[in-house]
Amino acid sequence: MIEDRILSEILAAAPAFLLIAVRALAMIETAPLLSSDSIPQIAKVSLAGFAAYAAFPSALVREWVLAPFGLSFIFLVFGEALIGIIIGFYLTIIFAAFSTAGQFFSLQMGFGASETFDPLSQIENPLMGQYLNLVAMLVFVTLNGFRELFLGGFWRSLQTINAMSLVTGRENIVVMLLAGLSRLFLDAMVISMPILGTLFLTSLATGLISKAAPQINILSEGFPISITVAFLLIYATLPFMTEAFGRVIDAGFANIETLYIRIGTRIGGTS
Repeated sequence: MIEDRILSEILAAAPAFLLIAVRALAMIETAPLLSSDSIPQIAKVSLAGFAAYAAFPSALVREWVLAPFGLSFIFLVFGEALIGIIIGFYLTIIFAAFSTAGQFFSLQMGFGASETFDPLSQIENPLMGQYLNLVAMLVFVTLNGFRELFLGGFWRSLQTINAMSLVTGRENIVVMLLAGLSRLFLDAMVISMPILGTLFLTSLATGLISKAAPQINILSEGFPISITVAFLLIYATLPFMTEAFGRVIDAGFANIETLYIRIGTRIGGTS
């Protein structure tokens, strides 16, 4: 009976349901893991429809008075899509920190020229960047990241912000995106610094050895040493790196929640 009542409400407020589904689909198309081309498009559309169906009873959009065939409705559709893109893009920025961390020490360990095609992000990624990205995705799944994405990211956004708030809260959105870009390089440097610093000391030691004993072919011996040291460090520091990955992901969701609170408070203050 509850499902029939919700279905009848959806049919009665079809334009509002369409706006919610557009926001969900835009988020799915840009969020990590879900945006992969390996996932069929019909599955993404179905997931967006199911998310809109689950969130419709508590959505702020259903209270609007909409003219579905007007120009204003088209702008609302673009606005809802932009909100979903912002959520997914910000999470993509967070995940880019992990692949960037691998890029920092790939050259030092001798894997600078080895790049692989990342099927999830659809770009060429260094080997170690791809490895750290896969580890981060496993951590994301372990921390119930999809639950946080749809509850804290999508469902919470429907309760606090709407397409109109993109104009009134544009300063907060720009500040969040710029802060995310700056945090990207900071998090990547913090994650890669133990390995990067140790590889620098290894390169310095091999350089001193080549000066002390020129008869040693340090060029042929230096690469295996750097690769071995890097893999040993990754093996030793992987538990600490996974904890750092978890903190970065949790901080990203916390920043999204903070953005909702700021924009929601501003809307409530101006209404």
